[in-house]
Amino acid sequence: MKYQHLFFDLDHTLWDFEANSHDTLHEVYYNNRLHETLTPDFNAFFERYSYHNKRLWDRYHHGFIKQEELRWKRMWHALLEFKLGDEKLSKLMSQEYLEILPTKTKLFPYTIEIMEYLKGKGYQLHLITNGFEEVQLGKLRNSQIEHFFGEVITSERAMSLKPHKEIFDYALQQTGAVTHNSIMIGDNLDADIKGAMDAGLDTIFVNHIHETTELQPTYIIHHLQELEDIL
Repeated sequence: MKYQHLFFDLDHTLWDFEANSHDTLHEVYYNNRLHETLTPDFNAFFERYSYHNKRLWDRYHHGFIKQEELRWKRMWHALLEFKLGDEKLSKLMSQEYLEILPTKTKLFPYTIEIMEYLKGKGYQLHLITNGFEEVQLGKLRNSQIEHFFGEVITSERAMSLKPHKEIFDYALQQTGAVTHNSIMIGDNLDADIKGAMDAGLDTIFVNHIHETTELQPTYIIHHLQELEDIL
């Protein structure tokens, strides 16, 4: 086998962040009675939260904001869109969100099957994730996929974030892997694909949403089962 070590991203690649986030925020929204005090249209709120979450995660990836700011300001900005500037509520909802989120267990289709297939082939599977360590480990545990992975490299543990080269170097060091026998598998063109390419790794772009790109990953797939054609 050309590759021995497979480094996966978690959110949006294996664990269905969008679906799980929607379910989590729906609980938080109704727990705090925002359907009565803010707007009865939860989906409108979720759309604005998702927008600010993606925007602030991008700023976090590139070191412009700190973790704590990301944790609550995405909620704060979403509430502001509906004319509610309540920092205390934003922090309360953010805490509830992070407590509930890892209990959700929706995975992309064929996640379990492809993990079993790859383990059966003798590959060593690892994760490289920018998510908060406690939250990510909870997702893995509750989704019952933690046993597939040898090393779980979080940005907190590595003290570096994708797309920075340091987190990929740390992952290689911790697993005893080298660039020529390793490949990064993820959905984020900047953090996963460009980051790994800059670190000297081959890449598989998991393009669930059929995004266009000028980058040239080693492989592009649109469904996890297609990994069987590569690996």
